[in-house]
Amino acid sequence: MNAIAPLNGLGQLSSPAGSPGRPMGSVFATPRLSRRQKAAVIVRLLMSEGARLPLADLPEDMQTSLTEEIAAMRMVDRDTLSSVVEEFCHHLESVGLSFPGGLDGALSLLDGHLSASAANRLRRMAGASGRGDPWDRISGLSADMLLPILEEESIEVGAVMLSKLSVAKAAELLGKLPGEKARRVAYAVSLTGNVAPETVQRIGQAIAAQLDAIPPKAFDTGPVERVGAILNYSPAATRDAVLKGLEEDDQVFADQVKKAIFTFTNIPTRIDPRDIPRILRVVDQAQLVTALAGAKGAADEKSAEFILSNMSQRMAAGLRDEMANLGKVKDKDAEEAMAAIVAAIRGMEAAGELFLVAEDSD
Repeated sequence: MNAIAPLNGLGQLSSPAGSPGRPMGSVFATPRLSRRQKAAVIVRLLMSEGARLPLADLPEDMQTSLTEEIAAMRMVDRDTLSSVVEEFCHHLESVGLSFPGGLDGALSLLDGHLSASAANRLRRMAGASGRGDPWDRISGLSADMLLPILEEESIEVGAVMLSKLSVAKAAELLGKLPGEKARRVAYAVSLTGNVAPETVQRIGQAIAAQLDAIPPKAFDTGPVERVGAILNYSPAATRDAVLKGLEEDDQVFADQVKKAIFTFTNIPTRIDPRDIPRILRVVDQAQLVTALAGAKGAADEKSAEFILSNMSQRMAAGLRDEMANLGKVKDKDAEEAMAAIVAAIRGMEAAGELFLVAEDSD
């Protein structure tokens, strides 16, 4: 619940009802409190108990009115205080729903439910109107999204940006910068002590505008990952033909796709031998026997032998007997069984249950 909403409802700071508040030396001179004064009493009581109220979330005219009311008041007797607290508690209990307040709060609430284009349009509207704190949004972004802006901006803007971020995220960004620029930005942070709040706000709005200008991506992954994932589940003949064509058109892209591909033949180079027993526990044994028995060619046979050599000797002997009894395996059945093993490995990787070993670059 928005902690300031019931107080706002009680005080109506922007348009007080009832008798207008007037300076008071004590409550005995003015036995009836205005709604502004009631709000001031609640704020004073909560702050005396050590509560930190988000008064900065109120519009500035409300903050001004509240401060003026607190400045004019002196003493309130216990009966009046009890009456005001009782009324405030009644407001709290009668609240059914509380909304975040402001466009930034609404966007945070609806995050994941709005389309990317609609969310970007609303953020641009909020930035143009000057509403909300752009640093709230910037601080919630990943270091990878903020790094391009930090690299392009001036040293002074970069120093302000790091100063507004959490220490952990600022350290992560600083570690990603080239050494010379990282040193200059770190030194510039020491010179930000006299930067005016209005300047910091304008810098935040400018950075937010740059982020909004970045067009939304239609795909969550890059082209290399998408092509690699498609070829992972394609027949070997199709995969080889596509890779050959990619090499002729774009050798660099073809090399990147090869690194993204994980097939049965990649098992010896991409799987830690200690992970084989765990993989076998999630693979159907009939499919495993079919894949091992149907392995043809040096690469597939090497993968089959790698699997058999990294399990218990007793289990390996049992699988070899089943492979011999199975006889000749059709190529189509072997490919389907190998694809099932690869899918099981990919599923474990996605779940964080194992990590693929990075292949060495030539």
